[in-house]
This record gives sequence, structure tokens and C-alpha cells, in this order.
Amino acid sequence: MRVTVIGAGYVGLVTAACFADVGNKVTCVERDPGRIDALEKAQVPFYEPGLSELVGRNAAQERMHFVPSVEEGLDGAQVCFIAVGTPPLPTGQADMSQVRGAAREIGQHVSGPLVVVQKSTAPVGTVKMVQAIIDEEMERRGVNHWVSVVSNPEFLKEGSAIEDFTRGDRIVLGSVDDRAIAVMRDLYRPFNRNHEKIMVMSPPSSELTKYAANTMLATRISFMNELARLAEAVGADIEQVRLGMGVDQRIGSHFLYAGAGYGGSCFPKDVKALAFMAREAGLRAELAEAVDAVNQRQKQRMFEKIAAHYASQGLRGKTFAIWGLAFKPNTDDMRDAPSIDLIDALLAAGARVRAFDPVAMETAGKHWGPREGLSLVADVKSALDGADALAVVTEWHTFRSPDFEQLAVVLRDRVVFDGRNLWDPAAVRTAGLAYYGIGRG
Repeated sequence: MRVTVIGAGYVGLVTAACFADVGNKVTCVERDPGRIDALEKAQVPFYEPGLSELVGRNAAQERMHFVPSVEEGLDGAQVCFIAVGTPPLPTGQADMSQVRGAAREIGQHVSGPLVVVQKSTAPVGTVKMVQAIIDEEMERRGVNHWVSVVSNPEFLKEGSAIEDFTRGDRIVLGSVDDRAIAVMRDLYRPFNRNHEKIMVMSPPSSELTKYAANTMLATRISFMNELARLAEAVGADIEQVRLGMGVDQRIGSHFLYAGAGYGGSCFPKDVKALAFMAREAGLRAELAEAVDAVNQRQKQRMFEKIAAHYASQGLRGKTFAIWGLAFKPNTDDMRDAPSIDLIDALLAAGARVRAFDPVAMETAGKHWGPREGLSLVADVKSALDGADALAVVTEWHTFRSPDFEQLAVVLRDRVVFDGRNLWDPAAVRTAGLAYYGIGRG
């Protein structure tokens, strides 16, 4: 099948590469000439395990290529995915300008039957809006091709996106057009072989499903962080509480980890967007608002613990090693990462920071640029040079089993702040270190 993907960002590139890898001819529309040059050399502009290899293999076999315009991209296309950015506005509302622009260009250049797939995360009513824009542009041109817009939200986790796409637990299609659904079933057939994953529903239901799923996951995280504060107040250990909850099959163990707060490109903006949609509908999503508020507060928790430990002497002149900058492991994404809140607060208090992340160093350099008091270093050992204390913010595997006795020798104040509850407090204290976790009594 001939597939076009508008947008070669995270969702668009994963979608394009996975469809190309099963034999489709896929064209990616990307405006930036520099990015096209890089992608043609399999140089992916962000870190996602396995994606560079997947892009390179399919580009080399001419199943995947890149063009700078929608007009070129639509030539011969049977299915066109819209996978452009929908960043949050200050109100929490999704910025739909790129989606509207893509719809307008599709309407201006479509030359035959086409299924348009709304892949970007966008609020309820987007399918209807995109269809109206395309129809309006075709009417302006005096053409009347069959074009049907389908909602197909993505459920990709950064760090495992290829696995999630090819072996995901669901394929949600929002449409009432049987012809369009038949086309989509055919396109997704290679990923729907072991058992039926396709769920057909109305476009509004499909659009809301994406926001509902992410808000539920964010709710579990904020709930555990709320419990973690209570655990500290009453002398309980949130890790033991988590185990006691997780064995209940009605609850399960996933996303029940207390920590430094969630970040990334999805949870923060989707929770805010759901709350905004509720207000637009004349309602108030009080739980979603609380989830966001708890998370914003939790992202300050590590600094609060550090400030409390150093209350008698202050933070000015202290040096902190920071392990982990990305919002989660296996990505270089630092959008809304808790590390940003922590480092900015430490620098504002007059402390110095030596920070390391296995893959997010380039992203960190772009975020902060040259910053007085901040050193972005090459490895975990360099981060510890001259450090008074250590804080771990991202749960990378490489941080899970350090030599605590060596840390006790290296860290001048012999104290660690475990923002992801990676370590056994007893083992850390036995090595002669003071230990601060999240919700650990």
C-alpha cells in the first residue's frame, strides 16, 4: 500500500518506519531540508532504540523516502497520516495550528480517493474539523474526491515505541465509514495476526480514549506520590505499600511507583488538555486538575529534601552530582523532566551541579546552554568529582547498583537523594551514607 506520513517527528517517524518494514511504500513529508538530509542517512534527530536501524534499512530498500511538501507526498497515496505536533498552549488547550495546516494542504492537493488518518494527539472534534477543512478546500478547487478522515490515536511509550507499534495491545480506529475502516484493517493486517486488536468506535470516542488512557496512568503516578507524602508523615514505607497494593488484580503493579514526578511529551500536556476539554464542555475535571497539581508539587520534592538536609548551613557553594536528566530511561526527551526543576532550584540557591545522563546530554546542552554553576559531564564518575552529595533523578539501569562504599568515600557530605527509590535504604546506610528516598518513612 502507498502511505504518506505528514510529520517526521517521534510519532510520524515510528509510524512510517514500521509500516515500511512490512512492505508498504511510505513517503514522509518533512519541511526541514536539514532533517531530510539527516534522515536519508538514517540519522534520527532523537533517541529511540532501534529506530535508526529501521529507518536506514527501509530507506536503503527504497520503501521509505522523504519529501519537503504535501503535494509531493500525496502523489499516488492511498492513506495519509497526519502526525504533526500539537503542543500545549498556556491555557492547557492543544495548539491545533499544524493539524489545520496539514488538513488544508491535503484538501488543496488530494487527487484521488484517500483515507486521512488523524494520528496526532488532538481533542475531541478534530476528525470533524479536519474533514470539514479538506472538504472546503476540495470544493474551492471544484473537485469531489472520496476522502474519509479516521481517528487512530497512538499508544507509544518512549523507549519501546517500535515494540509498542508492532506488538501493541490495541489498534483504535474512530470512524463510521465502512470503506475507510476496510482500508485501515488491510493496512494494519500485519500487526493484527495473533489476535484481534482492532477496536472500531466513533471518532469522538477514539479521540477521548487517548486522553483517558494517559490521564489514568498519570493519575496512578500522582496517587502514589500523594501516598508517599503520607507514608513519610506516618512512618510507613511506600515501597512496601506498593507491593501490598499491586498484588490485587483489580489494581495491578504497573505505574504504582512513587518518585520525583512524571514528565515527557504526553502525560503533562494530555492531562491539562483533558481538563481544558472539560471546561469547554461546561464541566470541571477536578481529578485531572488534582493529578496535575500533585505532579507539579512532587517535582519540587527532591529540592525540598535537599534544602531540609542542609537547612543549618545552606546550599550556597555546595556541589551536587545529578544522575539522570531525561524524564525516563531509554529516551533523550527532557520535556517537563523533573531534573529541570531540581537543577534550576539548586542553581538558584547558589549550589553547583555536575550532571550526567546516558543519552540526554545533547538535549541538556540545548536546554540550558552555557549556565554558570552547571557542568554537563561525560560519565557517572565525572559527575561525582568534587561533589558533596548525589541525587538520582532518572531510573537508568546503569544507576541501579553503584558501589555505595566508594560513594561514601567520594561524596564529601556522605549523603544521597534517591528520587526513584532505586536503592535499599539499609544497604546505603550500612555503607555510611545518609539516605533520602521518596515516601520511605
